[in-house]
Amino acid sequence: MRLDLCSWLEVEEYLERSRTIILPVGSTEQHGPMGLIGTDALCAQTIARHAGERTSTLVAPTLALTPAPFNTAFPGTLSVSVATFKAMVSEIVSCLHGQGFQRVYFLNGHGANLEPIGQVAGEVEVVESLDIRIRSWWDFEAVGKLRKDLYGDWEGMHATPSEVAITQATHRVLPPGAASAPPLKLSVEYIRNHAGDRHGPPDEHRRAFPDGRVGSHSALATAEHGKALLEAAVTGFAEDLENWSR
Repeated sequence: MRLDLCSWLEVEEYLERSRTIILPVGSTEQHGPMGLIGTDALCAQTIARHAGERTSTLVAPTLALTPAPFNTAFPGTLSVSVATFKAMVSEIVSCLHGQGFQRVYFLNGHGANLEPIGQVAGEVEVVESLDIRIRSWWDFEAVGKLRKDLYGDWEGMHATPSEVAITQATHRVLPPGAASAPPLKLSVEYIRNHAGDRHGPPDEHRRAFPDGRVGSHSALATAEHGKALLEAAVTGFAEDLENWSR
């Protein structure tokens, strides 16, 4: 069910039975000492592909170059401007719609993506026969409960143990190193003021969080946790996708 592994004839045949496509979107940014730089994209991509197979829904290539300017003081982070990201999302949606897709489900893995994707959706959904849905993989009830049960307040905001656990289950496990020790605990006020990745300038952000973790105790993650989180996310997403596509 991967668009990139289909021929155009197969996509044309798919459109005869379904007009829905999943578009995973993440980021390419640091995720602390033991988190993979591609974590956000890898989580969204893995969950989308599993759910795509489960529901026989086509999955587009993952958008992995997105806004993450606050993390560019950490080597390896690749960030694009909000304007560039919005233009890319808008053109992709327009291209899909022009070929016959009528429902585009964005499965998100990066907080800073939500506002610009929402803005694009508001602009293009005036087009007749086009419906857009935006959800982050952690939005589904069973996933939220599992994150809370496993990590409590140590889930934090960035380089979270839940996302690290998923990449441990699906890709590779890095030694915790400096992440063995708990990070600085975040205040309720900080979490409220910085929701949606509203962080400061890159150098300031790195000074405040020198190892890249933002209130997240990544070392609590395990591959076994990741398998459970992955199943909960795939199940929740697949159910929501099928209900929405009817």
